[in-house]
Formats: sequence, C-alpha cells, structure tokens
Amino acid sequence: MEKCSDNYNIALLIDAENISSEYAPLIIDEANKYGKITYRRIYGDWTTNTLSKWKAKCIEFGLTPVQQYTYVSKKNSSDFTLIIDAMDILYREKVDSFCIVTSDSDFTKLVIRLKEDNMYVFGMGESKTPNSLVNACEHFAYLDKMSEQQQKEEKVIPEMKEVKAIEVKSRKKKVESSITPISQLVGALKTIIDDNLTEQDWAYWSKVADLFQKKFPGFHPRNYGYRGNTKDFFQKHGLVFQTFNTATTVSYKK
Repeated sequence: MEKCSDNYNIALLIDAENISSEYAPLIIDEANKYGKITYRRIYGDWTTNTLSKWKAKCIEFGLTPVQQYTYVSKKNSSDFTLIIDAMDILYREKVDSFCIVTSDSDFTKLVIRLKEDNMYVFGMGESKTPNSLVNACEHFAYLDKMSEQQQKEEKVIPEMKEVKAIEVKSRKKKVESSITPISQLVGALKTIIDDNLTEQDWAYWSKVADLFQKKFPGFHPRNYGYRGNTKDFFQKHGLVFQTFNTATTVSYKK
C-alpha cells in the first residue's frame, strides 16, 4: 500500500500492556518507513514483572518508558496516560504523524481526534484488533502476520552458521560487540530493496540507504576494515548499482 509521504515527523506511542516485546524490531522498522521518529514512548506499569521483557527492548531501541500505576485490577491503566500524552504532543506542533501501537479498540476515538487536526495516523497491532481501530487509521500493520512472514523468509546460509559459531565463542570469552555481522547487514539490505522495488525490479538507492541507516545507525564500512564508501562496500557483497537520469538504483543477484 502506497503512503502519502515518507518524510513525516512521527510520535511513536506503544501500549506495552497490550503488545508483546517480541515485535519491537518490527515496530521500529515499520515506523521508520514513514519518516523520522521524533517521540519514542511506551506506556505501562513498570513496577510489575509482566513488562520485564520490554525493559531490555527499551534500552535497545531507545524507547522512553512512561510509568502508569495500575489503580484497578484487570484494567489497562496506561490507556489514559497515552491519550493525554498524545494530545500534549499534538499541541506542541512538533510532529505531523502519529503511530499508535496497540490492539485495543479504546484508542479509536483518539485516532479520529488526531486526524481531525490533520495528523497522519497509522497503527500497528495483532490481527485480533477490532475493525473500528483498523478502519480509523490511514494504514494499519498486523504485527503477528508480519512476524510470521519474516520467519518464513529467513534462510540460514553457511555464512550465518559461521557467524553464529563466532558469536557463541565470543560469549564464552565474555566479549560483547555492538557491531552487526556482515551477513545480517546484507540480509537486511536485501529485504529493504525487496520492499521498495519499482516495476522494473530496481529500487532507488537514496531511499534504500536512508531506511538502512535508520535500521543500523552505527554502520560504517570502516567498522569492517574497509576504506571505501558504502556503495563499494556492498557491491563486494552482491549488490548491483546503476544510474538512470542521475538517479542511482540498486538490486541484487537472486
């Protein structure tokens, strides 16, 4: 589905009590497709053990936890805090888009209200999300279906097996590194290319490079002992670049 723009300033608001932490990478990747994530806030009662898995994801993806105590048993207390924050952000006029991550239909009215102020609102949740919320959004991504598709497409190649062996060895030595393995970089880049292919089976490098840099902010060829630029680095790993009317395109050999 085509989007109106990929240059929005986005307020990403996540209902942690309603969404599994396993979807965190998918949420960030999907939101990055629409522009720059200005606010990254996640709501819940962080004094409970139920959100323990989300805490590590907050650190990994730069999410700001917002505390909301549970005053009534079996009630999602973060709803009201998220809604109040959304309206505060709206009136600050620093964003032009909201991403609401939840499967709770209680946020339907919030989405409608934000759209009344000319906000572009897209949502994410599981396939159990009621139609009222789905239809209120400009676009809605089903995280469970995206996760299933991603698992089907993942292939274990010899290089990945070798990388995993190195990673296991590194863990035994208690040596940690935030540098992403090359095989993972190439795999992610190919996925981005596939998601942005034109009818001619090429993707515009400027858009691909922007999405890739958002996914891997710490990437630089020098981290892998290479002195050239990013294009040359990936050309050595199977990517094909061409220039048409001053626009650089990219594909890869399948």
